[in-house]
Amino acid sequence: MAKQYDSLYKKLAKVTKHHQTSGIEEGTDGEQEGRVPITALREIKILQLLKHENVGNLTEICQTKASLYNRYHGSIYLVFNFCEHDLVGLLSNVLVKFTLSEIKKVMQMLLNGLYYIHRNKILRRDMKAANVFITCAGVLKLTDFGLARAFSLAKSSQPNRYTNCVVTFWYWPPELLLGQQDYGPPIDLWSAECIMAKMWTCSPIMLGNTEQHQLALISQLCGSITPEVWPNVDKYELFEKLDLVKGQKLKAYVCNPFALDLIDKLLVLDPAQRIDIDNALNHDFFWSDPGMLSTHLTSTFEYLAPPCQKGSQITQQNTNQSGILATTNQKEFKHVL
Repeated sequence: MAKQYDSLYKKLAKVTKHHQTSGIEEGTDGEQEGRVPITALREIKILQLLKHENVGNLTEICQTKASLYNRYHGSIYLVFNFCEHDLVGLLSNVLVKFTLSEIKKVMQMLLNGLYYIHRNKILRRDMKAANVFITCAGVLKLTDFGLARAFSLAKSSQPNRYTNCVVTFWYWPPELLLGQQDYGPPIDLWSAECIMAKMWTCSPIMLGNTEQHQLALISQLCGSITPEVWPNVDKYELFEKLDLVKGQKLKAYVCNPFALDLIDKLLVLDPAQRIDIDNALNHDFFWSDPGMLSTHLTSTFEYLAPPCQKGSQITQQNTNQSGILATTNQKEFKHVL
């Protein structure tokens, strides 16, 4: 998004240029009228690069004019092809029960999209169920690239120094919790596993409220964090403060042995030893019985999607900080690209 935690509007809109049903993602404009924040520019550049069936398709960029109603700070709108469902909503819906075959299909599409993103040298950095959307036709889309960035292989003499305040807290891998700044694709694989496990538990598997608490929960699930299983982990300052134990909590939820094995390989503490995306996609989990769905998941989701009303115009209402109700409709949009 244009701003890290700006609102995501999953609304229907009539896009004047394309006349198609779309989703709108909103972000605030810069300090000056017409100035686009660097985070928005980065996201737009990445979205224009990535063209894949399992990545959200950016169709248009619009901008509203600064006015009294928005304190003279306009908004930037990224317009995408509309997706009827997000994974969080589906998992919280008592009417939706994923079969093992459906879980395989969802995870295959998720990893295919992530494989394409990594192949283009992009770190997703905010993998979570709320950013996984599914169309009524059952096609998975990875969305919200507000925290994504390009990456390069670090040289031993000049390691990368990325910010480690990325990824929603419950999806943080242990290397970020310990303060590592030279990281890469394994952080996205850890988050993908958290999404996979949530397909069974229907809630985040590790609900920590501090870095130490989250590390304790990881240790209970994955085993003790020690230099024996993770070489050089003791170089991190926070490591000395850890008092961690071993446990296995997912066996009560995940009965399939291949699924458990893939989860274990994705949850390896040492990022250097964590399974890569090629091997994850070729894991026996996807090729063992019951077979993965060969078609999209239409039957699972179609009855949940409300019918689209033709010719309807969507009006967006926002209340600004001074309590003034601001109304923004299609005529106020300025196409910037």
